Amino acid sequence: MELPYQFTVTATTKEIRADYASLDEGTGSGKSATIAGRLMLRRVQGKVAFGDLQDMSGRIQLFAPAKVTPEFDSFTSLNIGDWIGVTGEIMKTKRGELSVKVEQWVILASANRPFPDKWHGITDPDLRYRQRYVDLWVTEEARENFLIRSNMLSLTRRWLEAKKFLEVETPVFHPIPGGALARPFSTHHNALDTELYLRIAPELYLKRLIVGGFERVFEIARVFRNEGISSKHNPEFTMLELYQAYADWNDIMELAESLIEHLAIELTGSALITYDGKEIDLTTPWRRATLIDLIEEHAGLDVSLDTPIEDLRSICKKLDIEVMSAWGAGKLLLEIYEKMVEPNLWGPCFVTEYPSEVSPLSREHRHKPGYTERFEAIIAGREILNGFSELVDAQEQQKRFEEQLAQNKAGDEEAMVVDSDYVRALEYGLPPTGGIGIGIDRLVMLLADVQTIRDVILFPTLRPEQQTNPQIEQDSPKE
Repeated sequence: MELPYQFTVTATTKEIRADYASLDEGTGSGKSATIAGRLMLRRVQGKVAFGDLQDMSGRIQLFAPAKVTPEFDSFTSLNIGDWIGVTGEIMKTKRGELSVKVEQWVILASANRPFPDKWHGITDPDLRYRQRYVDLWVTEEARENFLIRSNMLSLTRRWLEAKKFLEVETPVFHPIPGGALARPFSTHHNALDTELYLRIAPELYLKRLIVGGFERVFEIARVFRNEGISSKHNPEFTMLELYQAYADWNDIMELAESLIEHLAIELTGSALITYDGKEIDLTTPWRRATLIDLIEEHAGLDVSLDTPIEDLRSICKKLDIEVMSAWGAGKLLLEIYEKMVEPNLWGPCFVTEYPSEVSPLSREHRHKPGYTERFEAIIAGREILNGFSELVDAQEQQKRFEEQLAQNKAGDEEAMVVDSDYVRALEYGLPPTGGIGIGIDRLVMLLADVQTIRDVILFPTLRPEQQTNPQIEQDSPKE
């Protein structure tokens, strides 16, 4: 059987449903359409066959009478999952089902592996992620999740562009890992005979562009962190990072909450959403509370940077928090917060005033020594974004890098090293700047009401398969 090289489609199933919804039952429209997609259901009733054809926009019934449909027996022998092209009159059956009469048809591709039927789909969750190319056809929720993701990215771009932000692209290969506290992936460049790192964040390059005179920039960037896999983590994920000259953390908090409120309204119809069975009100303004105040509020602990280091280590021990000897008070406070507070913040809440020790790129708080003008937004018990007034002092940045390097040499693989070129860029002058990084995948999870990150990443990172050519379970079609 020779398959065509090309096929011309004149309408989608969604367009047909929209244009002919009012057609009377048991009548034809007198209009013909050519559609294409997969055959997802088939049943034969004597000299009449019915099928469901699904394209990217939705499904529509196929009505195939033997006296009209060419090669009727071959049509009734098609496999579930076969790609077909159909031409025929748009009509409505006596039962009121909008249909396309099969007056011409052609096979566009054969499904040579068993295809799940609409009733049972893929029964193994792991196979959904490994064989997303099948999952998208048989799991309606999967298609909807990724349509939400695509629309969210498009809406974000338009919103930022309306505010005069410039979309840019920065390198994926970095000579020095930086921009976040994370363990990088490394690779070797043969021609240059040097080690390179997959970016863990685009931050330092984007701020170089602020130095270069681009006052508002953003990038929707694929980033890579050599860390564990969980319902909230994937080693490669998508970040929205933006930087605005002449702005501080207050400006960026207002921008961030406004963007997310806008996305919620556009994608769900309301700023009041439901996640995991609980309501979340994303209406601005969001709560702002300091990290120290939240520790006292949720854990009943009166602690700060002035608390003796041994007392903080003792608290961590009681809470079963593993600590490293090189950690100072700031890192210990962060660990206590992440254990006792963050999972309980349904939010939305901006957690503010992080210690300088754990914020090597953030500007010192203008009134509180030892703290920074850094914030994270926590919604549904997890971090959605991280932002701050950017550190602009080159000498202070060099000092922070050296402190990070010492922690790295002491065994903290997530600590940064010294990026001398970035310090050099700061020496040319970085104006007051605010910036933010938003986890796109977690934001999609929130707005799509999805509990695992694998359901919003088309091809998530998975453990190696334990068998060769896993089969997809299916039952016989309901005839």
